Amino acid sequence: MEQTLIYKILSDHRLDGKIAAGEEIGMRIDQTLTQDATGTTAFLFFEAMGATRAKTQLSVSYVDHNMAQFGPENHNDHLYLQTAAAKAGAYHSRAGNGICHQVHLERFAKPGATLLGSDSHTPTCGGIGTLAVGAGGLDVAVAMAGGPFYLRCPKVLGVKLTGKLNDWVAAKDVIFKLLSQLSTKGNVGWAIEYFGQGVSTLSVPQRATITNMGAELGVTTSIFPSDEQTRKFLTAQKRQEDYQPLAADTDAEYDRIIEINLSELVPMAACPSSPDNVKTITEIAGTQAHQILIGSCTNSSFADLMTVAKVLKARRINNMVEFAVAPGSREVLNMLAANGALSDMISAGARILESGCGPCIGQGFSPADGAVSLRTFNRNFPGRSGTSPDLVYLVSPETAVASALTGKITDPRDLPKLLSIQYPRIDSPDQFAVDDSMMEKPLSEAEAAKVQVLRPATIVVPEMPPPLPEKLRAQVLIKCGDKTTTDHIMPAGPFLKLRSNVPQYAKVVFNCFNKQGKPTFAQRALELKKKTTAGVIVAGQSYGQGSSREHAALCPMYLGVRAVIAKSIERIHRANLINFCIVPIELADPADYEKIEPDDLLQIDNLLEAIKHSNEVTIIDKTASFEFSGKLALSNRERQILLSAGLLNYTRKKTND
Repeated sequence: MEQTLIYKILSDHRLDGKIAAGEEIGMRIDQTLTQDATGTTAFLFFEAMGATRAKTQLSVSYVDHNMAQFGPENHNDHLYLQTAAAKAGAYHSRAGNGICHQVHLERFAKPGATLLGSDSHTPTCGGIGTLAVGAGGLDVAVAMAGGPFYLRCPKVLGVKLTGKLNDWVAAKDVIFKLLSQLSTKGNVGWAIEYFGQGVSTLSVPQRATITNMGAELGVTTSIFPSDEQTRKFLTAQKRQEDYQPLAADTDAEYDRIIEINLSELVPMAACPSSPDNVKTITEIAGTQAHQILIGSCTNSSFADLMTVAKVLKARRINNMVEFAVAPGSREVLNMLAANGALSDMISAGARILESGCGPCIGQGFSPADGAVSLRTFNRNFPGRSGTSPDLVYLVSPETAVASALTGKITDPRDLPKLLSIQYPRIDSPDQFAVDDSMMEKPLSEAEAAKVQVLRPATIVVPEMPPPLPEKLRAQVLIKCGDKTTTDHIMPAGPFLKLRSNVPQYAKVVFNCFNKQGKPTFAQRALELKKKTTAGVIVAGQSYGQGSSREHAALCPMYLGVRAVIAKSIERIHRANLINFCIVPIELADPADYEKIEPDDLLQIDNLLEAIKHSNEVTIIDKTASFEFSGKLALSNRERQILLSAGLLNYTRKKTND
């Protein structure tokens, strides 16, 4: 049977289940990655399972998210991760070595492999032909311990690329085009596979930009074939042995096909405050820009930053613009320093940030009140920058640097006539300046046995959920609208340093919805918990989109939340809810959402029985005196996880059996 590339790799790694859209399958994971914002809990769960040594081909612990050290918390986490990785036989990428997705693309990802990462942008490595999937840290811990990773086999959307990008039009504009067509919601259960003549015109870093922001669509993963461009990139990284050609079969059938002519694309932006609020730069040109940031795992490759440096050479940025650049990896930073490009950017007025996530997750460079901030990042959810409300536009490096010179949003295609700047053609280097000195290699079992894992006091082992009751009585703690993100649920920014201490971090659940002088969400939830009344969250469409951070399930669980009732729930967050024994229920009739109010008392008389045997559950709104139905679209394995009080208990039982 002719297969898509995604189904080929799934078939090669299938351990359980049937390769058919909608069927739950268990797959073998070759590689895992964690980062410091999710890795601490992942390694704590790994230890809690009784696991001692990672059983994957390769596992990497990256420190790239929370590197600013105000107080001891972040460095405490870094020391724990360094020693825990050494104990587990994993690689450890030290702070300053770079952003996990870019470094993994450069040094480890390979065609045909499976990669599971505790970060929603793990599909970045689909740009090199890896089947890369984001998940919660507990799922990654299970994979590190040698267990399969389960997911619903996706439908495959084929995106046929034709033509070639014109000067000043970027790979970022490809994914903007797709976001404008598909939006950030309604794509659960799909994966994207790129094919067609236009693919060969895109380098691996360009492809990685596109697959990176596939996460914003809410799809399971995105992937490009492995071809001559892939071979060139791997050879330049001194990893030619990892190359193999891979593509879909000639007559492979896709569940849907969208065609994008690269030659017809124009520079675009995602306007405030959603990645799918896409407009052409022509439509918004002339808007005053006060802050411009270039970096993140989406757009900080060697080619991206060389383009910026060439445009800036012997020029100065606008006096009213704050401008900063964050190289995606130490490898790129070293190369820019060696060839003089770094000096060109500094001379133009750029502030150089360390190689990490930084402003993308609200770790510094929050814009001023009312200031327009242009960023080459992947998300512009409200308040994610650290300023609320904010005005964040997502753009390509080409648009960013053009706007930095003029002080207003500028179509980069206008630079030749505005400033006599011709398009800089940047060729992929024949050889990257590989330096793995900040990548600590796995220790032998004998060496690892001598390692003492450091667990400072700020690292608290998370509580595990209690069993679900037969009869659930729960009060509606909050009613959210559509597209509630994990940033809404668990804020990053200055609060992210609390991630290794759930009781402390839980205090800011839904912090953006708390009102001055009123009890917070956490206070109300804990008060209910004392009375042995559970909490429930009601939400609209696409609840839990965005980051994979499992604290958006773990912290509400700690506060006593036992169910989420929503019009729809995004894939990673839904899995995290189940892992921490919060029942994901989707409304059978979305119109019932309007009838439910905050503080309503809800009752499910036969919760456990429904989880065991039914695809539907009856919910009684005792306050409003009406009944409505919810869908329990659970696999047998998911039912057992909920009945076992979460994935960790389920895994322990299976191991003991």
